[in-house]
Amino acid sequence: MLGFPEYSAQAKGLARAAGLNFAEIEVHHFPDGESRIRLPEHLPETVFICRSLNQPNEKLIELILAVSSARELGARKITLVAPYLAYMRQDKAFHPGEAVSQKIVGNLLATFFDALITVDPHLHRVHRIEDAVPIPLALTLSATTAMSSYLEGKLEKPILIGPDEESEQWVAAIAQQNDLEFYVARKLRFGDRDVSVSLPNADYRERHVVFVDDVISTGRTIESAIKEIQPYQPASITVMVTHALFAGDALKRLKIAGANEIWSTDSIPHPTNRIELAGCLAQKLMAL
Repeated sequence: MLGFPEYSAQAKGLARAAGLNFAEIEVHHFPDGESRIRLPEHLPETVFICRSLNQPNEKLIELILAVSSARELGARKITLVAPYLAYMRQDKAFHPGEAVSQKIVGNLLATFFDALITVDPHLHRVHRIEDAVPIPLALTLSATTAMSSYLEGKLEKPILIGPDEESEQWVAAIAQQNDLEFYVARKLRFGDRDVSVSLPNADYRERHVVFVDDVISTGRTIESAIKEIQPYQPASITVMVTHALFAGDALKRLKIAGANEIWSTDSIPHPTNRIELAGCLAQKLMAL
């Protein structure tokens, strides 16, 4: 298992859970912005490279340098473990001349890697990861099992809410595993930063409310949902999310809006990380 410095703790944990040796890839940044990559001198035929691809532009170039070097050093089967997979949103050209980044980045990764493992990829019209990344073996896992385990016993009879229709699969899965009540809100988007959320009718008063989503980027959807729930005077408001992007002041705004707790998985390193994915990812690795 090879890991990059900024995701080293998570990659080490995954290697430990999967019973693999671990080595950290050395990265040096030159003043002109270029990167120098250094791998162990000797590699086995089967290699896993673990890197989460938030803030992806620089990371993708370094990833390609690393996988190409691994081939030269003897690796024959190389699997990318990318708990967060970037550029999955843009699966069509919405305006003339737009690059379809999902297809381009997906083909790029498929050129260099033999297999891919990722967590809850943010897909829209393309629903299968192998259609987005045409690689011989592309596997996805859901963080809901790890999230369900973490939630168990934390709150007394919580009520789960998905902030929009896209979140239903995650909130429903966690509710089913924990035998909990859940609802899904309706979202109206007027722009990247202009979002309105309509909550379904339910008795939220003095309940422990947990909002569940796969990705929080600007946080506008969750922020709107939190504001909508406040008049019901819930006992507490918790946000539980797989991928904690939290762009700009998103985290600060959620806390100001009234979030008492924010729990994220460690798919992206963030101060809100509470839920480890190593166990779930290790099971996928050992099944390859």
